[in-house]
Amino acid sequence: GGRHGAEQVDERVLEGEPGDAALAEAMGDQAGELSESLALLEGAGEAYDADKVERGELSPLFFGSALTNFGVLPFLTRFLEMAPAPYARPSDAGPIDPGSDKFSGFVFKIQANMDADHRDRVAFVRVCSGRLRKGEQTVHVRTKKKLRLANSTLLMARSRQEVEEAYPGDVVGLFDPGIFRIGDTLADAGDFRFEGIPSFSPEHFVRVQVAEVERRKALAKGLEQLTQEGLVQLFREPGAGSAAPILGAVGPLQFDVLKFRMQSEYNVALKLDPVKFKVARWPRNDWDRPALRQSLSIKVLEDRERRPVLLFENQHMMRWIQEKYPELELAETGD
Repeated sequence: GGRHGAEQVDERVLEGEPGDAALAEAMGDQAGELSESLALLEGAGEAYDADKVERGELSPLFFGSALTNFGVLPFLTRFLEMAPAPYARPSDAGPIDPGSDKFSGFVFKIQANMDADHRDRVAFVRVCSGRLRKGEQTVHVRTKKKLRLANSTLLMARSRQEVEEAYPGDVVGLFDPGIFRIGDTLADAGDFRFEGIPSFSPEHFVRVQVAEVERRKALAKGLEQLTQEGLVQLFREPGAGSAAPILGAVGPLQFDVLKFRMQSEYNVALKLDPVKFKVARWPRNDWDRPALRQSLSIKVLEDRERRPVLLFENQHMMRWIQEKYPELELAETGD
């Protein structure tokens, strides 16, 4: 058993080939089963190739148990040996060299309620160049504001460790008071932005209802935080305020995760009613046409950034609009 990683079983690390005498002696009666299992893996898999791993064409596979911490330390040791050095990351000012002496980082994930007792939010930042030092200032490029990196932590499962310094390739957690978004750039120079994480157009849509009126404030807070994480996308009808928002997702499983987290983290029971629309597009130019406002097969909404979004009942309706208004530019995402 073990208690979810709280205990560690005794282990010995033996290096060698499956037929080695030392391994056979250590395994005893299980040596034959081990040999057969390894032969099966060799037949089904491929030989380790560092170049293929670096190109993303091959993934090494390790066996162990997180419940008992069995095999975890050898895995971490080998992972450090196999992991490639940090790459230059593309930006709107060209590739940023990880060897640069100026700090830069990229927010690739935001997680709310990592500590249920404190309802905190953590922005995960990959250090891309220079050195992150605790207490020093950097620039939040999107807002052009200076930030002091006072509370940076290393996270491993549920454990946290304060960080004094971090280097390219390191991932640190920064306390997020609500200013970070996925894709944000932090940079001492403040004069470039890293390329964002690719996003996908939602294909499933639901309208949110909450049975208990007194939970509407908690609903608004939960939707705000979880949509900032990128769990789902939030849309509202212009002028409707916070009433009955519409959510979009790439797959319906995202709605199941949302309902579970809203119930467990915010004590809000959601009712999600499917809507008939299947396609979302962001207009890039003047879009206001009578056909768009009057059609029952099209809904005009706004996203979290107050940008107009058009929901179409199906691909056929969207193509019909594009043929009717060829000058209308429609993008699959709001990026």
